[in-house]
Amino acid sequence: MTGVPLLDQHLLSVLIGLPLVGAAALLFLPREGHRTIRNVTFLFTLAEFLLSLLVVARFESGTAAMQLVESVPWIPRYGIGYIVGVDGISLWLLMLTTFIMPITILSAYSSVQKHVKEFMVFMLILATAMVGVFVATDLFLFYVFWEMVLIPMYFLIGVWGGERRIYAAIKFFLYTFVGSVLMLVAILALYFHHYAVTGTYTTDLVKLYSLTIPVKMQFWLFAAFFLAFAFKVPMFPFHTWLPDAHTEAPTAGSVILAAVLLKMGTYGFLRFAMALFPVAASDFTPLIVTLAVIGILYGALVAMVQKDVKRLVAYSSVAHLGFVMLGLFALNLQGIEGGILQMINHGVSTGALFLVVGIIYERRHTRLISEFGGLSRVLPVFAFCFMVITLSSIGLPGTNGFVGEFLIMLGAFRTHMWHTAVAATGVIFAAVYMLWMFQRVMYGKVTQEENLRLEDMNGREVAYMLPLLLLVFWIGVYPQPFLRRMDASVAAFVTRFEAQKQAALRGSPAGETMLVRYFDSGK
Repeated sequence: MTGVPLLDQHLLSVLIGLPLVGAAALLFLPREGHRTIRNVTFLFTLAEFLLSLLVVARFESGTAAMQLVESVPWIPRYGIGYIVGVDGISLWLLMLTTFIMPITILSAYSSVQKHVKEFMVFMLILATAMVGVFVATDLFLFYVFWEMVLIPMYFLIGVWGGERRIYAAIKFFLYTFVGSVLMLVAILALYFHHYAVTGTYTTDLVKLYSLTIPVKMQFWLFAAFFLAFAFKVPMFPFHTWLPDAHTEAPTAGSVILAAVLLKMGTYGFLRFAMALFPVAASDFTPLIVTLAVIGILYGALVAMVQKDVKRLVAYSSVAHLGFVMLGLFALNLQGIEGGILQMINHGVSTGALFLVVGIIYERRHTRLISEFGGLSRVLPVFAFCFMVITLSSIGLPGTNGFVGEFLIMLGAFRTHMWHTAVAATGVIFAAVYMLWMFQRVMYGKVTQEENLRLEDMNGREVAYMLPLLLLVFWIGVYPQPFLRRMDASVAAFVTRFEAQKQAALRGSPAGETMLVRYFDSGK
C-alpha cells in the first residue's frame, strides 16, 4: 500500500460507513427539528455520492481485477474476512446507489411528515447495506449486508406506507427471508467443500472462483442461490410481493426498491450463482430464459389493465427485469453488458417514474388514472418531465432504455433466437401501456375541478428530477463511458465461465449434466 493515498486504501469502507455516521449523528438531534434532520441527511447522502465519484476517477478500465480492495481478517479462525472491492460489474451499481440516495431524500422533504427522524435513520442504514452488498467480495460479509437491507426496508413500508402497509411489509420480508435462508445453506455447503478440497476454510469469493465444484453439487447450490435471487429480482412467478410492496411503500421506499433493491437479485445472479456454478447455470438457462420471457409479457399485459398508476409502474418492473435476466443468461459479452446497463437504466427510469407518481400524489392524494386528465395544460413542467421519463421507459432511441434493450436483444438473439423474438413483442406492449397511461393522465379535458388548482413542480422537485433527465439522455446518446468500464470484467467473466464449466464437466461422467442426472427417467 506504499504510495497509495490513505483515502484510496479505505475508500470503499468510507462509503460503507459514512451513512452509519450520519444515522448516528441524527440520534443527537431533537426530534422536532424536522428541517435540520432532513438537511443533515441530505448532506450526508450528497457527500457519499461525491466521494463515490472518486471510485470512478480511480477505476482502471483495462483490468478485470478487483480494484480498491481492502482485506482485513474478521474471524480468521473460520476463514472469514472483511473483503471489499469493485470491478466493472459492480462499479455502476455502486454509483447508482450513491446517486439515487440524495435524490430520494430530497423527494421525502414534503412527503414524510411523521417520525421524520426515524425515517431518515432507516434510510441511512439502508444506504450502508446497499453499498455493502455491491462491494462485498466475501460471501459471509455479503450475506450480512444482504440481510441488513431487510430491516430498514421492512420498517419503511410498515410504518410510512399506505393502508395495507403491514400486509405488504410482512409479505416483502417473508419472501426475501425464505430465499435468503436457502442461500445461507448453500454458502455453508460451499464453505465446507472448499475445506474438503484444500484443507482451509474460506468465504473469500475470489478464492472460491478458482474452485472446481462437482457437477452434482452445483445443481443443488445453484438452485438455492437461484431461489434467493429470483425472489429479489423478482422473476415470474416469484414476483407477487412486488406490486403490494411498491403500492404501499412511501415514494422514497418505492424509488429505492425499484432503483437499487431489485438489482441486488440480478447482480447476485451474475456475481455469485452464475460465476460459481457455471454448469448448473448453463443447464438452468432454458428454464430461466423462458421464465424471463413470460415475465416480460405477463408484466406488460397486467400493467396494461391497471387503474392505479403506481401499480402499473410496479408491474412494468417485472417486465423490465425480465429483459435484464434475458441479457445475463445470453452468456455472451453483448447480452451481459446490456443486462448490466439495463439495470442502471431501470433504476433511473423507473425510479423517476415513482418520483413522478409521488409528485402528483402529494397534490391530489390519489393515484387512480381516472381521477386525472388534461394535466399538461395545468402542469407544463411536470408534463415535460413525465414525457421524457415515459419515453425512456419504453426505450425510445436517444434515451437510455433503447441502448440497454438493443444490446440485450443483440446478445440474446445469438443464443436464444426464438425467445428473443417473443420478448421483442414486450417492447411493443410497453409502448402501449405507458403511452396509454400518459395520454389518459396528461391529455384530454380536465374533468376534475381539483386538477385545475394544482401547482406545477417547485424548485426542489425540479432539482431532483433534472439529474435523472440528464442521465437519460447521456446514456442514450453516449453510453461508451459506461460500457468501456465494463468490458474487461465482463469479458473475463465470460472466459472464466466457459473454462470453469469445461473443467467441471471433465471431472464428471462423460456427457453427464445435472438435469440429465436428476430428470432423466431412465436413470
